[in-house]
Amino acid sequence: MKETRYFYVPQAAQMSELPQDEASHAVKVLRLASGDEMMLMDGAGTFYRAEVTVASNHHCMYTIQETLPQQRPWQGHIHLAIAPTKLMDRMEWMVEKAVEIGVDEITFLDCRFSERKVVKTERLDKIVVSAMKQSRKAWKTELHGMTSFKDFVSANTEGARYIAHCYGEVERKSLFDELRQLPSAERVTILVGPEGDFSIDEVREALAQGYQSVHLGNSRLRTETAGLAAVMMAQLSK
Repeated sequence: MKETRYFYVPQAAQMSELPQDEASHAVKVLRLASGDEMMLMDGAGTFYRAEVTVASNHHCMYTIQETLPQQRPWQGHIHLAIAPTKLMDRMEWMVEKAVEIGVDEITFLDCRFSERKVVKTERLDKIVVSAMKQSRKAWKTELHGMTSFKDFVSANTEGARYIAHCYGEVERKSLFDELRQLPSAERVTILVGPEGDFSIDEVREALAQGYQSVHLGNSRLRTETAGLAAVMMAQLSK
C-alpha cells in the first residue's frame, strides 16, 4: 500500500490540477498514477483527500473526495523577527525547523550590526512549503523580506512584544517565564538580533516602543539557535 503523499495547492478547492512543481514531483518522482490517493493542503487551514484522475509528464489532475478542515495546533499568533546570519544556510535550517515546530510569521530584520543586508525569500519559501508538508501543518508560515529594525518596531504594535538581547546593564526577564503568564490566545512577537547582538540604541528604541526586555536562558546562543529557542518557548507556553 502506497504511503499517502501531501502536496501544497493554494486554493485547492477551486483548482483541479497540481501546480507545475508539485505535479512534476508527484508524477516523475513519486510515480503517482490515475486512481492513486493524495492529500492536498491549501496553507489556509484545510486538507483535502483527493484522487489522481490524469497523470502525464507535465500535468497531474485530481478530484477532491473529502474536505478536512483542521484545528490549529496552537493558540495565538507567533511572529519571529530575526536578523539573518552571514551564512544563509544557517537561516535556511532555522526556518525549516521553526516551521516544523510551528510559527505563524517570520520577518528578517536589517539591524545596525547585521552581517547580511539582502535576503532572497524565493528559496526560503520553498523550504517553508517542504517543512509544512513534512510536519503536516495546515497553515503556511508567512515570510517577510528584509525590514529595517526601526520600521519594524514602530509599525508592529499588536500583542505582547519582546526583544531578546545580552546587555547586562538593561534589566531582562526570562522570555519563557513571561510567555507562560500570557493568555494562550495572545499574539506574540519576539525580536532576535544578529551575531553581534542588537546595538544598545536599538534595544532602547524597542523598549520605548513598548517591547519588553528578555533573555533566552543562561547560555549565549547563535542567532539561528536563539530564533529556534524563542519559537519553541512560545509553543510550549501556548
